[in-house]
Amino acid sequence: MSDSTLSAGPVRPAGESHSPFRPITVIALVLAAVFALSAMAALNAFAPELEQGSNGGEHALSRSAVGYAAYVSLLQQSGRPVTLSRSPTPSYDDERLLILTPTLGRDENAIDHLRWAAQTSLIVLPKWHTSRAPLHKGWVQDEGLIPASDVLRVLPTDLQTGLVMAEASASAAAPHLTDYNGGLIATGGPIRSLRTLSGPGWIPLIQTPDGRAVVVYHEDTGVMVLADPDLINTMGMNDPAKARAALALTRELTVPGQAVTFDLTLNGFGKPRSILRMLLQPPLLGFTLCLLMAAALVGWQAMNRFAPHVQAARAVALGKHALADNTSALVRLARRERSMAVPYAELVRQQAGRAVAAPSSLSRDDLTALLDRLAQREGAEASFETLAAEAKQARNANDLMVVVRKLLKWKSELTRGRG
Repeated sequence: MSDSTLSAGPVRPAGESHSPFRPITVIALVLAAVFALSAMAALNAFAPELEQGSNGGEHALSRSAVGYAAYVSLLQQSGRPVTLSRSPTPSYDDERLLILTPTLGRDENAIDHLRWAAQTSLIVLPKWHTSRAPLHKGWVQDEGLIPASDVLRVLPTDLQTGLVMAEASASAAAPHLTDYNGGLIATGGPIRSLRTLSGPGWIPLIQTPDGRAVVVYHEDTGVMVLADPDLINTMGMNDPAKARAALALTRELTVPGQAVTFDLTLNGFGKPRSILRMLLQPPLLGFTLCLLMAAALVGWQAMNRFAPHVQAARAVALGKHALADNTSALVRLARRERSMAVPYAELVRQQAGRAVAAPSSLSRDDLTALLDRLAQREGAEASFETLAAEAKQARNANDLMVVVRKLLKWKSELTRGRG
């Protein structure tokens, strides 16, 4: 061939496989997939806790006008202990104030369970219809007031009985808040359409000078209800007077240093119970780690096994092999191996005769004499007559094997491996 002919590439040995990916690449892809799947499962299990609450709702995480994040910050800066509860089944041993902020379409069973979780609970009624602002995340747009009849439906059935909500004029006015004895608590900032509550079985705790209650106390259950959320929500924090009024309202409903807890489960930020979440938290976290380690070891063993599978031999041979195996097994069970020495010697003599092309008309003695002469000429150490005598004297399997080796050697020397 000419020098311009392309040379062939390296020739691989027969049976050698070729993978388009390097082993390190395959390992990296597998580890990346395992990490991504584990991260997705963990994030799915703890998603409610990671939620920042910037949906504009009426809860303690929201920074919108109807949210209570500013009120939470105000209480914390005033030195009062504040916690945000995500547990659907809380258990409070201390005398803390639990603030519930239900919305329309609330779960009545959830409110019934939560209002008994603390010794003192305050339900803040909703007031505004809102929608999310399209250009600002976490902001809301005013869609009007919620009708008073719809607002009272967020309360449990036993608390709705006899409760009446009144609404002031739409013009904004600065309410003067007084206690149940008429003593001035604070003068708040202007609030549009201030709402108040009244009804049999309800005791006014904080009211306006004309006797309209903004916070009422149920004498049978001990539950307090705040009629107008604008007294403590972010909309009510846009004026220093409103902030001072919110702090005064809180001091009136609590004792000095009493902790305040805001519930988040009614607003969809609770910790749901799931098997995946249990597996990622103590005490089952140890079991999960052991399970992952076992899976990693199994994967490592499978990844390092690149050799072909060994074909298992048949438990029972087929055809002539099965017949030979069964026959030898019967002879071994009967301990008659020594009786096979003489027939085997006769078989070797016949094979040797055919190998040297001895005439078939020769008798056994003549054939033996012929084979011994040929063996002596080839330099054999023993004669067949001697080996046949040893075969007759075999008494066990070991004697049989000794005779067999000698007969095979004799035949190989005689025939030079031709038979």
